[in-house]
Amino acid sequence: MRSPTIRDVAKAAGLSVAAVSRHLNRQIALPDETARRIDDAVQRLGYQPNVIARRLSRGSSETLAFITSDIAYPFFAAVASAAEAEAAALGYSLLIFNSRNEISRELSLLSRITDHQVDGAILMTNHVDDGQLGEAVRKARFVVLADEDVSGADVPRVFADNETGGALATRHLIATGHHRIAFIGGPRGLVSTEGRLAGFEMAMKEAGLPTEAALTRFGFYSEQAGAEAFRELMSMPEPPTAIFAIADLLAVGVISAAREMGVTIPDDLSVVSFDDIPYAHLLNPPLTTVHQSADEFGRVSARLLVDLIHGRSGSGERHSIPVKLIERGSVSAPPRSSSQDNSKRRQGDPSQTG
Repeated sequence: MRSPTIRDVAKAAGLSVAAVSRHLNRQIALPDETARRIDDAVQRLGYQPNVIARRLSRGSSETLAFITSDIAYPFFAAVASAAEAEAAALGYSLLIFNSRNEISRELSLLSRITDHQVDGAILMTNHVDDGQLGEAVRKARFVVLADEDVSGADVPRVFADNETGGALATRHLIATGHHRIAFIGGPRGLVSTEGRLAGFEMAMKEAGLPTEAALTRFGFYSEQAGAEAFRELMSMPEPPTAIFAIADLLAVGVISAAREMGVTIPDDLSVVSFDDIPYAHLLNPPLTTVHQSADEFGRVSARLLVDLIHGRSGSGERHSIPVKLIERGSVSAPPRSSSQDNSKRRQGDPSQTG
């Protein structure tokens, strides 16, 4: 049996082959009733467009790339899922690549744009660029940066409102009675680290509290880094009563190490974090964290990329994802002895001097 052709669809819909072709290739906006006649004819006849021929005629692969530093991290996976759904709705396939945060892989994957294997890419890097990545992004052109920045790349960006989130987390700890608050961040120079640190410092300054270098730690975004920072902080003569770990992955490390050391959260130590990964509410205790919408991250990034490819958005466009604090069970008032000791120190109690 002969497979139906575009001429058969045109005849069934009572339209020209050119009109049907332009509709199927999304090159024309027809009246709803006319478009419905074509779609009904396609479905009734079982017509399958020649995808390869269509892509050649349009000079497009109809495929996008999503490059992430760690697809196993739940937040990044959720962003990828949302981006894939939005890309599909816009007529594109989305290939997901795990760079393992290796710049050589990121460079290789971005070259697929210039080689016309994909039409564009959403890039979620997680390290500070030494200049190579910025050059590759500029060369590729059709790139949207999500979550972290690449210096010198004049492309659309989608970032969380990191400074507001950092301030929300810190103000919550202060309002609960904490004054000795530690900060566990990611690598210096990243948009996420610097923005959340700025929010932390702003909230501390508002409350008249010092930001102590001894209570500040920076490192990789990993459970291990969170656990190591926690052990260092708790070994201090005067450990913090609360920790702001700026990513849920760091907070998971803190909670794990606390359990090993017999530190009870939140009775002995309060923890607040950032991301609101899908299982944050299932942790023990449920994690108080700053929510950034992975769904919005993915949808906005995919839409911006398609608009960029079709010349509908500017290269310097910047989109901020709003944040909000989700209060759960990892924060409580500081231990009574810590509150009293800190109060005495602030009042200059002679019994607290050496």
